[in-house]
Amino acid sequence: MGDADLIVIGAGPAGMSAARRAADCGLSVLILDEQPAPGGQIYRDVDRASALRGDLLGKDFTGGQKLTQRLNHESITHLKGAVVWQIEDQACVSYTQAGQGAVATAKRILLATGALERPMPMPGWTLPGVMTAGAAQILLKQSGIACERAVLVGSGPLLYLIASQMLRAGVPPLALVETQTRQDFARSLRHLGGALRGWPYLLKGLKMLWELRRGQIHRYVGATNIAIEGDQAARAVTFSSGGKTRRIASDNVLLHHGVVPNTQMARSVDIPHHWDNLQSCFVPECDNWGRTAVPAVFIAGDGAGIGGAKAAALAGEIAALAIAHDLDKLTQASRDAAAQPLRAGLHKERAARPFIDTAYPAYPGALSPQDSTIICRCEEVTAGDIRRMAALGCLGPNQTKAFGRAGMGPCQGRYCGLSVTRILSDANGTAPDITGHYRIRPPIKPVTLGEIAGMKNHVTSEEKND
Repeated sequence: MGDADLIVIGAGPAGMSAARRAADCGLSVLILDEQPAPGGQIYRDVDRASALRGDLLGKDFTGGQKLTQRLNHESITHLKGAVVWQIEDQACVSYTQAGQGAVATAKRILLATGALERPMPMPGWTLPGVMTAGAAQILLKQSGIACERAVLVGSGPLLYLIASQMLRAGVPPLALVETQTRQDFARSLRHLGGALRGWPYLLKGLKMLWELRRGQIHRYVGATNIAIEGDQAARAVTFSSGGKTRRIASDNVLLHHGVVPNTQMARSVDIPHHWDNLQSCFVPECDNWGRTAVPAVFIAGDGAGIGGAKAAALAGEIAALAIAHDLDKLTQASRDAAAQPLRAGLHKERAARPFIDTAYPAYPGALSPQDSTIICRCEEVTAGDIRRMAALGCLGPNQTKAFGRAGMGPCQGRYCGLSVTRILSDANGTAPDITGHYRIRPPIKPVTLGEIAGMKNHVTSEEKND
C-alpha cells in the first residue's frame, strides 16, 4: 500500500504547490523537507519572517505565505526536518528526522529540491568572512542580521535584491563588484522580445537599480582579476574595472554568479542529465510534465532548470496533474484542461530567462580559476591539482577521486562538481557532457550508524497538518 500516493521531497514553491494540487485531486501526500518550516530557500521561514521583517524583504518574499497556507489539507502530511539520504526501488525513500531513521514508500515521488548557488572559486574565497550572497540573505530572513561592511561580488539580479534589502535594513553594502560586461548586455538584446513578455521582471530590476542609485551604492561593472585579501579572515577585495586596479577594504564578501539545479537526488537514481550551455550547468532530462526516465520519479521547479519561484510553483502543479492522471484520479482530458492555464503562466514566467542568463553570465574567472585556488573545499583540492590530474590521464570527475580525493567529502561534489567538470573539460578539450559529473551514491546526506540501525516505517497521524 505504501505510506502515501505521492512523496514530495522539498517544501519550496514547487513542492508546496504540487502537494496541494495533488491533494485536491484526491491523492495522499507526504512531504519530506529538511527545513524546520515550509518555504524552501526562496521563501525560507516566510510565515515567521514576514511578520518580523516583511518591510525589508519585500512583497515577493511575503507572497510565499499563500503557498504555505495551502499546505493545510487533511491529505497532506508534512514532515519537517526530514533529511532524505536514499531513494531505492524507485519509490522507497530513506530519511532521518530528529535522530531517527525511517523509510517511507509511495506510488510516485516528486523531486522538488530546488537550486544551489553556483560555486564561485577565486583567490581567498575560503577565508572567514566570505559567504554566498544567498547565505547572507538567509541570515537576514531568519535572524534579521545584515552583514556589515560587506561587498557583493558577482552577477545577477539576486545581487540587486540583497543589496536593496540591506539598504532597507540600514546596513548598506560598501559596493557591488559586478562581472557582467556591456558586451554581455549587447548579446542579451536578441532575447529582448522574451524579456518584454516577462516585463514584470524587468520592471522589478529597474526599481532595484534605482533604489541602489538613490542609496548611493557604488557599482563596478565588468570586473576581472577578482581576489579576496586576508590572512585569518577577509580584509579586502581587489579587482580590475574600467582600466584600473581597485581595492575595497571589507570584513564581509558576499559571492554570487547565478544558481544551478540541485541534481544530487536525481543523479542518485540514475536520471539522465545533459549540459545546458546557456546556464552553464547540468540539468536532468524530463518532459513538460516533469516525467523522467525513471517511471516513478518526477521533477519540478528549479531542480529541473532555473526559472524562478513563480515558474517553480506552476511546474509543481503541472507535475501533480500528471501524477494524478497516472494514478487514475484524473482523466486525460481533465488533466490537459487543468494544465492549459498553468502552461500559459509558465511560458510567461520563463520568457525573460534567456535575456537574464545572457546578460548575467557566470564569471569566467571562477569557471577557469587560477591553479592555486581551492576547488574541493572538503578535501582542499586546487584547480592546479585537477589540471595535473588531467595531464596524467584523468578524463572525468569520478576518476579524480582516485587521483586526489576530489569530491569525496561530505557534500559528494555538490559544491565542487560543476567546477571539476569544467576544469577537466577545458584541460582535455572535451565537452562537459563527455566529461560527465560525479556519480552520486547513498547516503546522499550524512547519516549515523545509529540512525540506520533504528530505522522504521513511521508516519504518524500527529504529524499530519492540522
